[in-house]
Amino acid sequence: MEWKPDKHKEQPVYQQIAKRLEQQIIEGELPPGSSLPAERVLARRYGVNRGTVSAAYEELRSLGLLQSWQGSGTWVSQHLWGVKQMPNWYKYTNGGAFLPAYPLAKRIQEACFDPAIINLAKAELTSSMIPSLTLEKIEAASEMRFELGYAHPKGDPKLREVLAKHLQEEYGITASPEEILVTSGAQQALHLISLCLLSPGDAIAMEGPSYSYSLPLFSSAGLRLYRLPMDQEGILPEAIKTLHQEHRIRMVFANPTYHNPTSSVMSQARRRHLLEICQELRIPLVEDDAYGALSIKGGKKPPLPVKAMDTSGTVLYVNSTSKTVAPGLRIGWLVGPRSVIERLADAKQQMDFGTSSVSQQLARHFLESTQWRKQLERLADYLFVQRGAMLDAIERELKEYAVWDIPEGSFHVWCRLLQPMDEQELLDAAIREGVVFTPGSVYGAEKGWLRLTYSWENMMQIAEGVRRLGKVLRTK
Repeated sequence: MEWKPDKHKEQPVYQQIAKRLEQQIIEGELPPGSSLPAERVLARRYGVNRGTVSAAYEELRSLGLLQSWQGSGTWVSQHLWGVKQMPNWYKYTNGGAFLPAYPLAKRIQEACFDPAIINLAKAELTSSMIPSLTLEKIEAASEMRFELGYAHPKGDPKLREVLAKHLQEEYGITASPEEILVTSGAQQALHLISLCLLSPGDAIAMEGPSYSYSLPLFSSAGLRLYRLPMDQEGILPEAIKTLHQEHRIRMVFANPTYHNPTSSVMSQARRRHLLEICQELRIPLVEDDAYGALSIKGGKKPPLPVKAMDTSGTVLYVNSTSKTVAPGLRIGWLVGPRSVIERLADAKQQMDFGTSSVSQQLARHFLESTQWRKQLERLADYLFVQRGAMLDAIERELKEYAVWDIPEGSFHVWCRLLQPMDEQELLDAAIREGVVFTPGSVYGAEKGWLRLTYSWENMMQIAEGVRRLGKVLRTK
């Protein structure tokens, strides 16, 4: 959102404008010799009178930062002797290999940190649903010895042993500890894949819409993204063949279980077909299973992950504790062929010298105890109540404006507006009304889709947030 002066501040408005322009000049956003808008133009942009802008310009002329000639306009001085200059951070921060977050996503992130705004965008468990990990409550905690040195590049050997057992018992995935890499969350696993297994210019395919689409890390790696069409069961596998013929697809990214953002679940038959096509074309499949364990009470259990059927090493499986236990642990894992794990472990070692040893030990004691199953039972009940509050509110406030699906798992309801509208305007209006959501275009969806998340706020806040969103839609 464009900067504007705050008329409620004690500092005079003309000084706020002068300070803002001075900062842009010093940081290089307005380089020497660049022309500034006419006073009346800037006054209209900032919602102030022309005299206020004139006073700001005069302030900067007195400092030697601006020059003006009657009839020729105002510009930044060519020579800034005596002015403390910084590196041109504007160019630095807008360059580099790792690109900034997309503007719409940044706007949502900013709103999510405002405690006065009801948050229907934040895909995290509320604090009361994050289990206590105090040492007194961790089974066998007396045996823990916190090692504070650098961790093993692949991850703590004991944690990888626990994960191998956990994957077999909970997901039907057979993997040895040497085929598991512990990462700092699932997103680091995706980052390592994009940097180490792909090259700039490579084509990758993913669902459309897709959470992966929202990650600038793929664009930062210079990858070309191609959309795979979906239906109620997820990816249409045959489309992979078409894309591969046209663009030589190097890798497929999929989220078959409680897909983010749609919450769709791919059938067992569809999963097998997806795997067979990737095997036939010899294209690796990256399976993101972040929400796979989050079945809601009373819902149908989803099929096992695609990785559980994989006997050829085609699938790289990514999961974490972020959605089920605690995002702050930053514990994720990637399962794949040993050669791949060793390659990525080497890169991770160079990147961060290994995931936190303390977090790994806490995660191990949680996963190897009975707390994991108990936590899933708590979540099934909690999400049932939260989903009900969201669906009731949508039915009451949005039925004239949208249609939606009923998820059987995960944190989200995926809605389609009956009359699509400008997403930026809708989001800004909602934030002004005190509620934030996620527009579908963040995930590469067509205009008119939005994701409403019910995991973070309590039931009363969910109802009030949807009411505020309905109020905004009624005024559009």
